[in-house]
Amino acid sequence: MLLFPAIDLYDKKVVRLVKGDYQQMTVYSEDPLATAKDIEAMGGKWLHLVDLEGAKDGTTPNFDIVKSIAQDTGLKVEIGGGIRSFETIEKYLTAGVSRVILGTKAVTDKEFLKEALAKWGDKIAVGVDAKDGKVAVKGWLEVLDVDMFDFLEELREMGVKTAIVTDISKDGAMKGTNLPLYERLSKLRGIDITASGGVSTLDDIKALKAMDIYGAILGKAMYNGAIKLEDALKLTET
Repeated sequence: MLLFPAIDLYDKKVVRLVKGDYQQMTVYSEDPLATAKDIEAMGGKWLHLVDLEGAKDGTTPNFDIVKSIAQDTGLKVEIGGGIRSFETIEKYLTAGVSRVILGTKAVTDKEFLKEALAKWGDKIAVGVDAKDGKVAVKGWLEVLDVDMFDFLEELREMGVKTAIVTDISKDGAMKGTNLPLYERLSKLRGIDITASGGVSTLDDIKALKAMDIYGAILGKAMYNGAIKLEDALKLTET
């Protein structure tokens, strides 16, 4: 199983939200590049970046930081948050990003997603953010009447190789991840599922690994000391 340490960016800082609430924001570092280099020094291979400002308004205010992390570290970088144009995808990939995560745009514009897949293949991933089994968009501010499992099956049929599935109710709450959800998702064949939201203990990581899930995102628990990144990496790599 791959481990994806997460850096959420807002105002060029490393932050975390609770359940996607921009009013519940904690700043963990003023220097995202230094944080990325620390993750690399501890043995991290991948980095999951989210531009929280971009997620709200579809811009790339933290692009320079993303570019510096992609180019000044040896980490493989995936980035999500407000990526809604071919130009933005191209911009990130040209900057050295390994994989671009489409969210709102993948849900609302299937033709766009098809074209992106045709052009960039497995460099395109889709973030599926769920609330009570329904897909949420626009930085989790809007919940659609779209069943997440139906949507994932549709993505698989379209050729999406990787989906990052977040249970919003668990994200940043430090109360464990939604293991029954990921147990069910692990049975989906033909699409790699990354678990996101609520990974709070090493036991969460052990359970996800036992399901043979593709990846897990480690965020708040890494920053508040509940999980040591080195310990999590050892677990996932053995």
